[in-house]
Amino acid sequence: MSTSYGSQPHHDGSAQYVDDQAPSIGDRVPVRLRVPAGCAADAVHLRTVIDAEPDFSDAAIIDNEPGIDGATWWQAELAIGGPTASYRFLIETAAGPQWVNGAGTWTRDVADRDDFVLSTHAPPPDWLAETVAYQVFPDRFARSAASFDDPAPAGDWAIECAWDQPVASDWTLAVRQLYRGDLVGVRERLDHLERLGVNLIYLTPYFPAGSSHRYDAVTFDHADPVLGGDVALSALVDAAHARNIRVIGDLTTNHSGNRHRWFEAAQADATSPEASFYFFDDHPDEYVGWFNVSTLPKFDLRSTTLRHRLVDGPDSIVGRWLANGDGLDGWRIDVGNMTGRLGPIDVNHDVFRDVRRTMAAVRPDAWLVGEHCHDATADLAGDGWHGVMAYTWFTRPVWSWLGDRNAEPLSIIGVPGGLPAIGGREFVETYRALTAGVPWRSVAASMTLLDSHDTARFTSVSSSSAHHRVGVGLLMTMPGVPMVFAGDEVGVRGDTSDTGRQPFPWDAATWDQELFDAYRDLIAIRRGSEALKRGGLRFVADGPDAFAFVREVAEERVLVLAARAPHASLVVTRGDLGYAGAVECLYGDGELLVDSVEVTLPGHGPAFGVWRFQ
Repeated sequence: MSTSYGSQPHHDGSAQYVDDQAPSIGDRVPVRLRVPAGCAADAVHLRTVIDAEPDFSDAAIIDNEPGIDGATWWQAELAIGGPTASYRFLIETAAGPQWVNGAGTWTRDVADRDDFVLSTHAPPPDWLAETVAYQVFPDRFARSAASFDDPAPAGDWAIECAWDQPVASDWTLAVRQLYRGDLVGVRERLDHLERLGVNLIYLTPYFPAGSSHRYDAVTFDHADPVLGGDVALSALVDAAHARNIRVIGDLTTNHSGNRHRWFEAAQADATSPEASFYFFDDHPDEYVGWFNVSTLPKFDLRSTTLRHRLVDGPDSIVGRWLANGDGLDGWRIDVGNMTGRLGPIDVNHDVFRDVRRTMAAVRPDAWLVGEHCHDATADLAGDGWHGVMAYTWFTRPVWSWLGDRNAEPLSIIGVPGGLPAIGGREFVETYRALTAGVPWRSVAASMTLLDSHDTARFTSVSSSSAHHRVGVGLLMTMPGVPMVFAGDEVGVRGDTSDTGRQPFPWDAATWDQELFDAYRDLIAIRRGSEALKRGGLRFVADGPDAFAFVREVAEERVLVLAARAPHASLVVTRGDLGYAGAVECLYGDGELLVDSVEVTLPGHGPAFGVWRFQ
């Protein structure tokens, strides 16, 4: 059974609906609600909460879209009474009142937690809207000649591997396998990134460590000589910047490695400053490790000395790698959700306020994105991370909708029992539910992804290459900063996070060329459309095997249809699409069937279609 949302009012917090994305306390910000003709609103009110008390103001009609089924736009002023302002709309209709919040439209009372949110804190960098990211796991991306000619010693942990040697299924071996990809190799392959169309590199850790993933750093002060060292990193960043490709790093603020010089100093002397950096139960050998992993001792970020060294100030680790104008363009924070948290201790927000203050001092346009695999609503007020890795509201529902149900139960990052199988309606409801209560700009500044180095490969998860292409379409057309894990674009497989960390297959004869073309074409469409880069998100129809949505700015409206199988055609009104006879197909091979009232979308699948309405 299909559903049309043509009678549902809409607001999403984007610039088309909110005049100021970073107001100040005391401001009054115009906010708008689009009310379709089918809703028949008699009056609209805006509800916010000021000093813990609900406050209502009346909205007025400011515009009517053309046609008998054109929507009416209502506007009210939102009073900004604190660091964040939460709000929702109340519509009076002949059938009774309706609430409109971030989770949808309701004829019953709703909780404040799902209200729209506007933050007064400094906004994310504007360049994120123009960005498509590319994740590089340095050891597995590209091996330069230097790694053959004069390889740096790696240490007793490493198991040296040939480039075509399979990754071990035993994780205890996989984390020790060293393939000798390096930073020079990344620089030498920038042509591939340009050909694909990405313009940001997300580097997983480049610090010296005791594993191939390098999340167990022995120092944060320099790049690993095994990867080419500081000179190679600087040359890579310079070369990338010369091509207008930004670079962000990956920092563990939750823990270090047990061979880190700070931890060694802490163990050597219980009275040392470094001893306060960690949680010792019985000095020196009993201490708290991340998930009780002894090689990953957890930081105690109540220590002001640790905070100054790691995150606070221009001379901190965070600051030094961003500084001097030619440094990194931001950080992805590993285990961001657990940083500064242990039992009754919670200084997480304080830590990331420190990070943002440091960024403001040394590189105000740097991006801060946190790893958070669950509900991050409480951590996205806008004064810490700009966004998160959107596993919750993007990756998991995409896997649930497009995943291969004939394979093993789909599981992602610690979820037992497998992910549920869902239809298009559940996809829409999941997305709405898990972004409700999150400022729009935090959703837009989050990293959307089909997979990463911490998951199975989407090539192995999806039901087919055609389903994979549908997933790529969603990645490139939904809000957020899309991120491609190196190798996804050519069909690299992997049933687990370890086997997914395969060395990049540089023999193009082995590539899924149709998949590569889809990535390249959809990235180009994303980067060429203002609506896809900066527009709001309005779902217009769904069924079990397909759903459709609109991305829109004042000058452009884009219709997107995602289908996982042949399906009953979805139907929307001309008014809901703003259809005026001028339409351009940007991607896909289906035609829209239009009469005087309705637009019928194609019913074949798996398929993905994108149309532009001027």
